[in-house]
Amino acid sequence: MTSECDTQQRAVLVTGPSGAGRATAIAALEDRGFEAIDNIPLGLVPRLLSAGPLERPLALGLDVRNRDFAPDVLLDLMDALNALPEVTVELVYLDCRAEVLQRRFSETRRRHPLAPAESPETGIAREIDLMRPVRARAGILIDTSELTPHDLRTEIARLVAPANGVGLVLSIQSFSYKRGLPRGLDMVLDVRFLDNPYWRAELRDRDGRDPAVQAHVAADARFAPFFDRVLDLVRFVLPAYAAEGKSHFGLGFGCTGGKHRSVAVAERLAPALAADGWQVALRHRELDRGGDPAGGGDARPGSPA
Repeated sequence: MTSECDTQQRAVLVTGPSGAGRATAIAALEDRGFEAIDNIPLGLVPRLLSAGPLERPLALGLDVRNRDFAPDVLLDLMDALNALPEVTVELVYLDCRAEVLQRRFSETRRRHPLAPAESPETGIAREIDLMRPVRARAGILIDTSELTPHDLRTEIARLVAPANGVGLVLSIQSFSYKRGLPRGLDMVLDVRFLDNPYWRAELRDRDGRDPAVQAHVAADARFAPFFDRVLDLVRFVLPAYAAEGKSHFGLGFGCTGGKHRSVAVAERLAPALAADGWQVALRHRELDRGGDPAGGGDARPGSPA
């Protein structure tokens, strides 16, 4: 039997600031059938790949602890690997807010590799600044600030190692504007102009996964033309992004509480695009957290807030 690995080697490079979850991500990829190597020196990567395709895809963990690590060296390596027709390379960047990294270092009482004799805060600031050009080049960006290790494993499985292992992965996320924009989105659409189910007492405690809530949102005369245009737009841009080699596209829908309208729209769009053959990962940020962040009570009926 001949597999894709007989002709082409897939290499996933996992990086990001120290404490963002690289070890968890590498372990998740190993569990998904990757051959995982953490903290490999950058200079050894070309030699590793020049020996010919391996039986399994590679997951390589890279960060500032590597003895020859430098952002420009990593980006040069990416360019060199991308020029090889026998290699498919993807860069996964695990992002994390500085205050969360500080808390993690405080909990583990570990020294930061870029500030062994100083405070972790100093090292974190240096590393975030150092890694900016690498972050900008990432094909897949995962913000781990509010993810548990289990959540991160799930995101890695969805975005990096889906069941069929090929193609661009579309991540659709609903969220509340009161808690800010999620990181890693390529396109954000505001659906606060749609009629808010919160103001219907019988719908207030339900969410956008409920058929009654979805029916209420869809009954807004503006919903159908909006949805059709969004679907056409996404169908237009996804093949172009895939042709450019992008492996992940993040699309977000936001509303006041992240419970009704944004959820309903995301729930409607995800199966439509999955039916087109795209790998779709669907997440409702506020529902995953539990509770109602906005409550809806501070917005007047009929207002766009």
